[in-house]
Amino acid sequence: MVEAQKQGTKKMDEATFQSKLAELMGEISTLPKAERDKLANLAAQTQQRHQKLRKTVSDLQESLDYLRVAIKYLVFDLEATRRENRYLRDMLEQDQPGDAGNDAEEV
Repeated sequence: MVEAQKQGTKKMDEATFQSKLAELMGEISTLPKAERDKLANLAAQTQQRHQKLRKTVSDLQESLDYLRVAIKYLVFDLEATRRENRYLRDMLEQDQPGDAGNDAEEV
């Protein structure tokens, strides 16, 4: 995209694309029938591909949003597990010195 900007091409938004496509269709309608049918078909295919691309990008954005939420949940779960492990280790360390003395008294 940076290359395209260096070459002087501008990023085209949806409204500009639709406007240019409508303009193209208008120009195509002035051509002789043989050429008009061929180019009209190509323009229609372009519009279909554009719509498919937009849907694919939208689906990808949804997937990325879901992935972000899933990662946040996993990080939260990992932090909670670490806290729980620390707490349980502290409990074990507190019990160990007392257990060693109890074993000696039982013998």
